[in-house]
Amino acid sequence: MLEVACFDISSAIVAAEAGADRIELCADYVAGGVTPSPDCVQSIRKETTKPINVMIRPRPGNFTYSEIEYEQMKADVHLFKPEASGFVFGILDEQNRVDKARNRELIELAAPLPCTFHRAFDQVLDLSQATQHLIECGFTSVLTSGGQPDAVRGADKVAGLHKEYGNRISFILGGGIRSMNIDALRATANVEWYHSAAITKPGEVVDGDEVRTIQAILAHTA
Repeated sequence: MLEVACFDISSAIVAAEAGADRIELCADYVAGGVTPSPDCVQSIRKETTKPINVMIRPRPGNFTYSEIEYEQMKADVHLFKPEASGFVFGILDEQNRVDKARNRELIELAAPLPCTFHRAFDQVLDLSQATQHLIECGFTSVLTSGGQPDAVRGADKVAGLHKEYGNRISFILGGGIRSMNIDALRATANVEWYHSAAITKPGEVVDGDEVRTIQAILAHTA
């Protein structure tokens, strides 16, 4: 299964038409993704029935948020809930541990929509302990490169986490996934979901041909 990170309306439509199983909708590719505009979600929803998981991240940078930023995250969950299929967010404390109280509250606000913990996960020191905390919070999935800068270097770790916890939470392998490496990553990680921006040129525009190629490889190796 392929989730494509999209940073504008046209890219989301291209990804959906090219066969993405799900859209992760964000803004600002260079920043690693922040909360998109409500108009963006509404416009995409008019063009596709594909699932759209909305990023809730009020700013670039670290994943420890002030009370004002946290209140904005709660407000955004409420704002996007009518159009979203799910949410993607992640809050850490000042020691880069999963902030269970705040994450759990956002999950409760999002219910019954599913929530994914994003790559803030790769900032924690103990991935196993963090996984247990995410399960306790109620996350249905986690996007990760196994604590490494990219999926190529972290696929083995993700495979291990999936083997230990995969019956309680879904692992989405992400971080530099492209058609040139997806076959090898699929063989190593052996998870259900893969996450790619499918960007092949400067900028933040999804390449529909890249989406189709990745999907073809995943279908062939399933």
